Amino acid sequence: MELLVIFCAICLQIFLTYKKVSPFLSLLFVAILSGLFLGMTPMMIIESMEKGVGNTLGGLALIICLGAILGKTLEISGAAERISITLIRGFGQKNIQWAVLLTGFLIGLPLYYNAGFVILVPLVFSIAKKAKLPLLYVAIPMAASLSTTHCFLPPHPSPVFLVRSFHADIGKTLIYGLIITIPVVIIAGPLLGRFMQRIKVNIQSFFLSEEKGLNRKLPATFPSFLIGLLPVILITTAVISGSFMPENALRTILLFIGDPTIALLLTSSLAIWYFGLRAGKTMETTMKWLSDAISGISVILLIITAGGIFKQVLQDSGTDQYISSFSERWDMPPLIFGWAITALLRVAIGSATVAGITAAGVVTPLVAAGGVSPELMVLAVGSGSVFGSHINDSGFWMFKEFFQLSLKQTFLSWTVMETTISVIGLLGVLLLDKIV
Repeated sequence: MELLVIFCAICLQIFLTYKKVSPFLSLLFVAILSGLFLGMTPMMIIESMEKGVGNTLGGLALIICLGAILGKTLEISGAAERISITLIRGFGQKNIQWAVLLTGFLIGLPLYYNAGFVILVPLVFSIAKKAKLPLLYVAIPMAASLSTTHCFLPPHPSPVFLVRSFHADIGKTLIYGLIITIPVVIIAGPLLGRFMQRIKVNIQSFFLSEEKGLNRKLPATFPSFLIGLLPVILITTAVISGSFMPENALRTILLFIGDPTIALLLTSSLAIWYFGLRAGKTMETTMKWLSDAISGISVILLIITAGGIFKQVLQDSGTDQYISSFSERWDMPPLIFGWAITALLRVAIGSATVAGITAAGVVTPLVAAGGVSPELMVLAVGSGSVFGSHINDSGFWMFKEFFQLSLKQTFLSWTVMETTISVIGLLGVLLLDKIV
């Protein structure tokens, strides 16, 4: 009975998504109906909803909001653009793919996918035209690096949500994610891009008329790189000091400032001061950056919260124990099971974030039962969340329309790239599972 209810709940979520209902509302409806059909009383459902909101937002809201503030500040100030131009000039035309790859990776760490994509698309057109290179030869490494950081690495919404759901260590998740990300972006970026260069694409774009934007006064190179990468540096330092340093005052300080929330708070404040107030912007202007950043991710926060409620309902109804025993009867390794469930949801629903947070409710019992690394399960679900992107995914249409591709060309480029990231990511997780 439980399996049938879960199946119907997922089908309902897919149907509502297809009908363009907001994932926030649809996940709430699905959670409530699932609770009723799983035998929960109305009051039990209300308690689960309140508990789900608290558990989800407790350690999540600040990280996502602060990450958005940092990304918005880097975007508006031109720091992200400075990072891009510096890397491209440093690598030279012959290694342009690697320059774009690293640019996308560095910008993808603090920025959400859509923001990073919009920032880098004009640069991709400009590079392709000036260097007389096929458009997808340049575009695929950029898109691959942005997509990989989005699905694997905190402080992006889905990985942070999964970290909290599985009670994983965010520092270890970041380190494991970086280890897996390197081979994934190389294979799905420059190597795959070389095969994609045969796809003929019109290089004309309205972006090319805006190249004058590249001549505006940009921040200095060193602070742009330093502030953009500072959260990763602080979090990684905290993980290393916690593992190898003896108990002392320095270790305590490093662990404190390396906490993801504190690291992002310090970096966001530094970015606002350096790129805003120090550069002559008024306090009112810099605070508007903050407001715009938070309003831009408010819907994402609501969707994640609704996903947390759905997960809590499945847990409080006792379905988690059933799922755990069901997966054992399937005799499927937990990491592969988590990836497969998420991949199916991704193909059906379209949104990587919604697929990840929906799968969390199904997969959490496997992590709670032990025998699998919570950090690796975060990455396995993250890998599954980018599998087989097609016409029900907004990212698919962004890539198609910005680069003026046909549907066939988009399937042969974007969909193949996303699927490659997913499969290679799973292989990396399974390999890492053997080592750690």
